[in-house]
Amino acid sequence: MQSTMMDYQLTLTGILKRSGSLFKKIEIVSSMPDKSLQRYTYADLYIRSKKLSAALKSAGLEPGQRVATMMWNSSVHLEAYFGVPCAMGVFHTLNFRLHSSDLTYIANHADDRFAIIDEILLPIFQEIHKNTKIERVFVANRSGKELPSGYECYEDFLETGQKDYEFPELNENSPCAMCYTSGTTGKPKGVVYSHRAVVLHTYGICLSDTCSYSSNDVLMPVVPQFHANAWGTPFAAAMVGAKMVMPGPHMDPVSLLNLANDEQVTVAVGVPTIWIGILQELDKSPTRWKLNSNLRTIVGGSAMPESMIRGFFAHGIDTIHAWGMTEMSPIGTVSHLRPYMDKWNDDKKFNMRAKQGPPAPMVEVRAMNEEGEINWDGTTMGELQVKGPCVASSYYNAESDKWTKDGWFGTGDVVTIDEDGYIKIADRTKDLIKSGGEWISSVDIENALMGHPSISEAAVVAIPHPKWDERPLAAIVLKPGLNVCPSELKKMLLEKFAKWWVPEAYEFIKEIPKTSAGKFKKSALREKYEDWSWED
Repeated sequence: MQSTMMDYQLTLTGILKRSGSLFKKIEIVSSMPDKSLQRYTYADLYIRSKKLSAALKSAGLEPGQRVATMMWNSSVHLEAYFGVPCAMGVFHTLNFRLHSSDLTYIANHADDRFAIIDEILLPIFQEIHKNTKIERVFVANRSGKELPSGYECYEDFLETGQKDYEFPELNENSPCAMCYTSGTTGKPKGVVYSHRAVVLHTYGICLSDTCSYSSNDVLMPVVPQFHANAWGTPFAAAMVGAKMVMPGPHMDPVSLLNLANDEQVTVAVGVPTIWIGILQELDKSPTRWKLNSNLRTIVGGSAMPESMIRGFFAHGIDTIHAWGMTEMSPIGTVSHLRPYMDKWNDDKKFNMRAKQGPPAPMVEVRAMNEEGEINWDGTTMGELQVKGPCVASSYYNAESDKWTKDGWFGTGDVVTIDEDGYIKIADRTKDLIKSGGEWISSVDIENALMGHPSISEAAVVAIPHPKWDERPLAAIVLKPGLNVCPSELKKMLLEKFAKWWVPEAYEFIKEIPKTSAGKFKKSALREKYEDWSWED
């Protein structure tokens, strides 16, 4: 017996056509380099994405060939998100915050053929272009200035496509997008997404128990479009018809708050380091901005301190903890309280909100340690492993031992899972501290330290110790004009943790080094303090 259902292919063409026909009047707002705002609609997005597809086909783009992008969040970048894959190509976002040697390697390893570049990022691209095989480069030169030799105007290129162009029929298992992760050892590794995986992920994150995106939303992706496809927000917004607000290059807290105020944003998405600065501005000037009363933030990329969740709630902003990885398309968990938790006291509720949450639909999870699969008891630790239709089964042309023999992907995150299925990340396997044979979670200590009113940021790393093998060192950034002494911090931590968990070493620094994705770069701290002199 066979089903009587249509063999309907899940592709980005379907989402693009839907947005162009149903949401013609809904705005997409982009902040330009000069802070002026460009406004156009999903009708414009459809027309221009189709023009891009046609132009790429006329330029000779073959199925599966890669088109690199090096751009801030903007309408043109959004056009590449749809125009490239709907022409049977693969859009490949380049993270311009990486070192030029990494960017060169990534562009060559992906075998990028064409590239679409922001004018203000052209100097960065020019540094690597000569060492790549990229044939043609199209520049979104909004200033109208003459481009250097060998570079073409994006707007002129759009006009070269066939006027009667029709989108080709796509196979849902064909590749549509590519992103390299720098969160691995060795060279960055590429993840290739299929149309099917992206569409299923898009449906999943629009559900009310995940990110709950809808046509009532004004969505501002602060997470860059070069970082794990902006967590899928461009596709979700197009599917449901949410107004989009693109911040462009203006990522400082005041600019983001101004934009959120002026456009009455209802949902903003980004990593904790962004929200730290925004919360400090709100605390400093609580009446300066009249933000939408329904504003919620979705925070992921690294663990969010409970103190930050409490801080945003004090300003009337719902803050939702999420977790994912480039290899997962990327959303893996989203933390919402369940109805029976409404009766809990506030401390218990905030403690639960600070967890990464239960797995999203179509994401299976388990955690493994040396004894096998762990119990879901909220205390036993193990490495989180995942599988599902939106999870990668390998890297692009690269070997890796991250996949188990029975097909699960090892995330490298050490977690506990409670009886309700809520996941709490204790650490990355490489960041766990083993002191005297016992494990210490750097994330738990960091979150407690960042709850102190004088501390802006805190990172805890393992430092070699002559007696205990390793001991934790806390690197701390203070809020402007405030101070705190190590003895006060020790006393605070002893109220929450066993004595052997509490750091004896504290360093007060101006800034914690960060990765290109805005996460704490703990490897740099470990290297800096590896020769730490311990007092007897």
